[in-house]
Amino acid sequence: MHTDDAGTLAQGALKLEGTLGRDAQTRSSELLFGMGLLPGLEMEVSLAHGRDKGQSPATTLQGRGWGVKWVPIQNDAGWSLGARVDLGHTRVRDDATPAHFSERAVTITGLATYRFANGQALHLNAGHHTVRVQGVRHRAATWAVGHELPLTAQLRLTSEVFGEQRSRPDKALGLRYEIAEGLKASVAVGRGNGRNFSQAGLAWEF
Repeated sequence: MHTDDAGTLAQGALKLEGTLGRDAQTRSSELLFGMGLLPGLEMEVSLAHGRDKGQSPATTLQGRGWGVKWVPIQNDAGWSLGARVDLGHTRVRDDATPAHFSERAVTITGLATYRFANGQALHLNAGHHTVRVQGVRHRAATWAVGHELPLTAQLRLTSEVFGEQRSRPDKALGLRYEIAEGLKASVAVGRGNGRNFSQAGLAWEF
């Protein structure tokens, strides 16, 4: 899900996540590593690669990111509250021209999750995103609302709506399946702002 939950790994626990995505004509892949540093504190690092085939020749994007999530209030039922900070750097190479430039991003997001006794969960995100491209800064408020509905003991239906200031919202629907303890597979499809997008992923917590 694009919407993040207000929850962290246990201290000393690790996770690996791999995703393949398509957003309009851009195909991407991402590998993320996370670790529970302290109770309520989690750190993540990620690498990403993408190709925008909407142009000929395609534009290549190579990114790396770093994030910290802090959730001091965590409950199995009721509200959990926290926040996260993410830093990103993306190298953009346009093969049609000699143009090579970088994008630097900083995102601060407040996180809230309400977990119901029947296993459902509601996730709320609100934040601010700043991107610097070729010396120009672009700032926008961000938001997201996500919901998880258990269908079976292993299978969950996910739905979400998210967006940012001065743009229409994106909407997505997906499934998450727990293959074994700590190992989950997920798929999602969505539409928004005149284009379709999709994602498939595998996550392992250990």
